[in-house]
Amino acid sequence: MSGLIGKKVGMTSLFDENGKNIPCTVIEAGPCVVTQVRTEEVDGYNALQLGFDDKKAKSSNKALDGHFKKAGTSAKRKVVEFQGFKDEYKLGDSITVEYFTEGEFVDVSGISKGKGFQGVVKRHGFGGVGQATHGQHNRLRAPGSVGAASYPARVFKGMRMAGRMGGDKVKVQNLRVLKVVADKNLIVVKGAIPGHKNAYVTIEK
Repeated sequence: MSGLIGKKVGMTSLFDENGKNIPCTVIEAGPCVVTQVRTEEVDGYNALQLGFDDKKAKSSNKALDGHFKKAGTSAKRKVVEFQGFKDEYKLGDSITVEYFTEGEFVDVSGISKGKGFQGVVKRHGFGGVGQATHGQHNRLRAPGSVGAASYPARVFKGMRMAGRMGGDKVKVQNLRVLKVVADKNLIVVKGAIPGHKNAYVTIEK
């Protein structure tokens, strides 16, 4: 799927023509530079490698500097490959937020917020072991029994337990584009997207 790399700015809300308040997310999308063109003859598939967000020269190495120099651009913080572009792009071309149009639907992928080590109630939605009756002292959020009987005498793999939560790649599909602000490289989509503020996301058509 074709698309762009963006950065989550934050959430706000807009009113539609019926006066309904719609929660939405503002994304800084592009401009993205074509840093490599994959072809069927050389690479076995067709794709475009896009770079987004400049970084300091001291934060890059010589291999990356040479790679970006071929495209005539500075070192980029985020590089992602996209397939399915209908238009022809050359090395060094820039793709802006105007690639999207208001009213169309997009998919947004990103890394969800890390929430650290969490118990089963928050992580998996367990209900706990009941109310503060039947002698329950401080076990209201406990996972309950996890083992079987003397056979198989072990805990099965995949048992839902406490553990680290968040920090996973998440894709939210079919978000409607509410507004495209071309002069500021901003796109406003309906609903929430994964990640913290200033987190990198990919927006796919």
